[in-house]
Amino acid sequence: MKRFTTIIFSLVFASAFSQQSAKIFTSDIDNFWVAYDSIQKTDNHSQKLDLIKRLYTDKATKGLKAFMKARNYNDSVYVKNIEQYPKFWNSVRPNTLTIKTKTKELEASVAKLKELYPELKDAEMYFTIGGLNSGGTVSGNMVLVGAELVTGLASTDVSEFKDEWLKGVFAKQSLDNIVSLNIHEYIHTQQTGDRRRVLNQSIKEGSCDLIAELVMNKPQEKKYLSYGAAHADKVKNLFKKEMFTGNYTNWLYNGRDKGESADLGYYVGYEISKLYYQNAKDKKKAIKDIIELNYNSDKAVENFLTQSQFFKEKTRDLMKEYRKKSPAVVKMDPANGSADVNPDTKEIRITFSKEMIPEYYSFNLSDKGKEYMPITKVLGMENTDKTLVLGVDLKPNKEYEFVLTNKSFRSKEGYSLKEEKLLIKFKTANK
Repeated sequence: MKRFTTIIFSLVFASAFSQQSAKIFTSDIDNFWVAYDSIQKTDNHSQKLDLIKRLYTDKATKGLKAFMKARNYNDSVYVKNIEQYPKFWNSVRPNTLTIKTKTKELEASVAKLKELYPELKDAEMYFTIGGLNSGGTVSGNMVLVGAELVTGLASTDVSEFKDEWLKGVFAKQSLDNIVSLNIHEYIHTQQTGDRRRVLNQSIKEGSCDLIAELVMNKPQEKKYLSYGAAHADKVKNLFKKEMFTGNYTNWLYNGRDKGESADLGYYVGYEISKLYYQNAKDKKKAIKDIIELNYNSDKAVENFLTQSQFFKEKTRDLMKEYRKKSPAVVKMDPANGSADVNPDTKEIRITFSKEMIPEYYSFNLSDKGKEYMPITKVLGMENTDKTLVLGVDLKPNKEYEFVLTNKSFRSKEGYSLKEEKLLIKFKTANK
């Protein structure tokens, strides 16, 4: 949930009450700049580490502590960033300090949200300074924000950055977006479930944009929404192929890779939620349904999709068609489940029902761990890219297991493996 360019934009601003009501916390920003100014007075690296620790991380709010844990931030990360990007820090500093001026707008937006959704639960918002790689994330009822990213503007000095994605992330950001982005993230703190499937996660993200639009009473201006609308048929057809998989590559959190076509899962989820709302006779109940949708339940999410009428076809028919076109494992040598495999075997061949994309694969450990993994290397594809050949190192009288997942294998037609998780297991014979 998570991002601006949507990796960044999506995980920001999620509290709606004033500093006095102790729901918005900005002390981490103040502490960072105290530490930053002190660090400028020394060239000693050890002293810099001591200063960032004493003046910033040791004084961290529980939100900053959670953010550091989630993103693996430490004192060395902060000192390194401070040393490398002085022009950036000096230019973004005033923006990070403007957050306190948005309190009344945030309060009003959440008051409106509560009118639309009376069951709204309180959330806490922690504005912090992060490690320049995440706009934020959510932990329980806390939204954890990296203000150095979410308050950057087109005028922010990015000349020191080598990362092209980071250079472009501020290009169309505006501090005026804070309120709608606040509502987006506030909704994330209300949602239930975290099923890693493209359909589920796209609705989970896109529905937050819809609710923000209803609160603000004006259309959302997002690149993925305008791009998606301009390429609607193409996007819908591709989504049909991949919505039941766990492969986010083409849909979510892909700003570094996809450019203009990034984060189209947000667009699809927004459109599905919007149609559900428009089709509902009871609008208030529709908002409640959207916010309280259980993303752990595939059945609930699929029913939601059906009721939206986003696709002409019924969801169950789309699932049947998807399964029909999805590749499956049709043969394995030695056979899956074998109990007497020759320990001198050096290769395993896995044959699929469709031609597969070469080099598009990975293998997961089973629940038993790495000592049960037999694969030493991938030897390549045979049989017009239908048979994958794996090198193995086997020992006598030993069990082996590994897992193929549907996000790790894809046919040349663009369909992921039929089985969500396919356990491959066998046992070798005595020497």
